[in-house]
Amino acid sequence: MNTKDDDWLYTISSKNKLIDLNFKEIWRYRDLLMLFVKRDIVTVYKQTILGPLWYVIQPLFTSVIFTLIFNNLGNISTGGIPPFLFNLAGITAWNYFNNCLTGTSDTFKKNENIFGKVYFPRVIMPMSVTISNLLKFFIQLGIFAGFYIFYLSTGSILSVNMNLLLFPIYILMMAMLGLGLGMILSSMTTKYRDMTVVIGFGVSLLMYMSAVPYPLSEARKKFPEWVANFVEYNPLTQIIEGFRYMLLNTGTFTWFGFLYTLAISIVLFLVGIIIFNKTEKTFIDTV
Repeated sequence: MNTKDDDWLYTISSKNKLIDLNFKEIWRYRDLLMLFVKRDIVTVYKQTILGPLWYVIQPLFTSVIFTLIFNNLGNISTGGIPPFLFNLAGITAWNYFNNCLTGTSDTFKKNENIFGKVYFPRVIMPMSVTISNLLKFFIQLGIFAGFYIFYLSTGSILSVNMNLLLFPIYILMMAMLGLGLGMILSSMTTKYRDMTVVIGFGVSLLMYMSAVPYPLSEARKKFPEWVANFVEYNPLTQIIEGFRYMLLNTGTFTWFGFLYTLAISIVLFLVGIIIFNKTEKTFIDTV
C-alpha cells in the first residue's frame, strides 16, 4: 500500500495564518461570486411594484428635499451650480458608499443558514453586494447625466475637468471604504445584536458630516473649528468633494486629500478582510 500523502487539489482547514487575505481562494471561487451578484440584482426588487424605478426615485426625492431645506431655506451657496444638480451629484456618490456599507454590515446574520451548510470563502458575500450595487450607482449616474444635459441646454455654465480621469479610482475608494467598514461591522454584529440599530443611526449622522448636502467651503465658514476639521478630514468628504469637482468643476480638491483618502480606503479594506476572515471561523457559535 502506498503510504505517501495524496496530493489534494483543495484543502479546507480552520488553522489559517493570523493574517490571511485569501485572495487566491477568492479568485478560485469567482464564478460563485458572479452568481451571487446576479442573484442580488435579480431578487432585490423582484416582488416590488416599481422595481428598479426605486433606483431613480430615491436620489431625486432626496435631492429635492436637500434643495428646499439647505439651499432655499438654509441659504447654502453652491458656487453658481444649480442646487438640485449639486445635491444630486453628492447623493449619487453617497448612495453607493451607503449601499455597500449597509448591505454588508449584517452579512453573517443574513446568511447564517447557508454559511452553516456549505463551505466557500465567506468574504464572497459582501463582495457580491459591493459589485451588484454598481448597477444602481450607474443608473443613478445616468440620471445625473440627464439632468446635467438639461441644465446645459437651459444656459447653466457647467464643465468637467481633467480630474475625470480619476473617476475609476473614486469608485474603487467608495467600494473599499464601504466594504471594509461593512465587514468590520458585520463581524461585530455577530456578538452585539444592537449594533444594527447603531449602524442605521450612525450612517444617517455620517451623511451630514460628510459634506453631502453642502460644500466643504460652507462647513469651514459656518461650523465650529473642531467640527469643520472633522468634516474636512473625513475621507468621505474628500470623495464627495472630489466627485463634484471632477463632474461640476466646483468644490475643493487637493492631492494630499486624494492620496490620504486612498491610503485610508486600502487600509480599512485590508483590516476588514482580516477581521472578517478571523470571525468566520467562530461566528456560527455566536450568531
